[in-house]
Formats: sequence, structure tokens, C-alpha cells
Amino acid sequence: MLTIATVPKPFLDPHINITQRNAIQSWLKLKPKPQIILFGNDPGIAEAAKEFGVLHVPEIKCEFNVPVLSLVFDEAKKLSNNPFVSFINTDIILLSDFMEALKIEKPELFLMAGRRWDMNITESINFDNPDWEKNLLEKVKSEAKLHGLAGMDYFVFPKNLELNMPPFVAGRPGYDSWLVYRARTLGIPVIDATLVATILHQNHGYKHRAGGIKVLKKAEGKRNIILAGGFNKMLTLRDADWILTKEGLKKPEFPRRIFSMLSLFYPWRVLLSIRRKIKSII
Repeated sequence: MLTIATVPKPFLDPHINITQRNAIQSWLKLKPKPQIILFGNDPGIAEAAKEFGVLHVPEIKCEFNVPVLSLVFDEAKKLSNNPFVSFINTDIILLSDFMEALKIEKPELFLMAGRRWDMNITESINFDNPDWEKNLLEKVKSEAKLHGLAGMDYFVFPKNLELNMPPFVAGRPGYDSWLVYRARTLGIPVIDATLVATILHQNHGYKHRAGGIKVLKKAEGKRNIILAGGFNKMLTLRDADWILTKEGLKKPEFPRRIFSMLSLFYPWRVLLSIRRKIKSII
């Protein structure tokens, strides 16, 4: 049913090693089991792919020593033996309801994403424990925080979807918001699956990246924004024109329906771009 593509960070940092191994193992627990593809040749990726029995694509064009995301998407679609492809950050734990979200009837073409639950997870999860998912869900209720509408750590789409993505680099801001913008401008339904799919983000620092979090606001991050065409061509889940529920697809309720309708109105996007520019400076 599903092919998952991801670009792991180096496995050298002890906490990153834990979070990424937790994520990949949670994906392997999904039913039906997805095809998983790890992209990149950073330390530990080849070893993880071999250990978990998943596909590894080490040779992929990079910018700033980071894989070019458009090429990752294209290669994942070529290698996929499933109707749906998903790009997911390698710190995201998926639960069984993720596959349930895929089973709900959708249009022939769509782009699906959802908000994540931010959690502090510092230890390896015992996936041999039959209650591992139940235990995590209990922690979500008491400890996790639902991220804002701009935090999109996964996308699901049919393998035949063509968006002609610019050569964004992975792990930097801009590409996710551009994907929503691009789909909306092409008339492709953008689906917010937050109500159905529980996505767990394992909080982490940026010690693994030279320069820390500041690098996101430097060359790589700025390049992605330029490739996107500027802040006025970037949208969030607030602009999704469909909401996925267990009963099926529904239109957003007020006031989100208004925001969704305004998404393609250029003056409105200019106002939003000014707000984003101010936030990026701050």
C-alpha cells in the first residue's frame, strides 16, 4: 500500500541515533508493512538499512551536503512498488492509525499531511512489547503538545502525482509550505489528516548539525525560500481545503474554511508573506 522515503541524519549523536531507530522500527510495525527507503550516505545510514532490512539509496545529489529533496521524491516514486508514496522525517513515530487514514476514500490525486504531537522521548522503545503503542498514546494524552499548523513532518501522495518540485534541500524550511501552495494552485486537494493519524515527533536538539539551529536561517534555509518563489508562495495546513475524519473527507469548519478560500487570493498571500518575513527576522 505505502512506500516511505526518508533522509536520515547521521546516526553519530546518541539521541539522534535513538530517535531515528525508534521511528524506523515504528514504521516496520505498520500493517500492511510499508516499503522503506533510506536516502543518503551519512554515517550509520547503510548500517541501519542493513539491520532493519530496508532499501538504501546512498548516491543522491546533495547541496550543502544535504540530499536534494526533489530527486528523493522522484527516485522514491520510481522505486516504489505501492500506489502511495510518503516522505517522512526520520524522527517521526507512526502509529497504526496512519494506515487507517490511507484506507479512507480519497480523490484520485491528493496531497495529505497533518500536525504532529511533540514529545520528549530519550530512550529506545521496546517494540517487542505488545503494548508499546498503547503506552505511547497514554503519554500523548499527558505529556505531548500538538504542534502548530505550519509544522508538517510528512506528506502522502499517489505515486503518479507530479508537482515539479524545485531542488529544495531536505531538512530546511520552505519545501513543505511550497508543496501545499503548489497543490492548491493546481487544483489538487490538500488533505489535513490530523484528526485521524496520530504523528509523534521526538523532540531533539541540533548539536548534530554544524552551526546548530542557526544554520536553518542561513544559506540553506534562505535558498529554499528563494526556490519557493518567496513567502507569498508558501501555505500551511490552515490552507488545506479538506479535513480527513473517520467518516470521510469534509470541508473545514469556520473560520478555517475562510482561510482555505482565501489561500489563492494574491493580496491575502502577500499579507501572510509579510508576517512570515517578520517572524523569520525575529
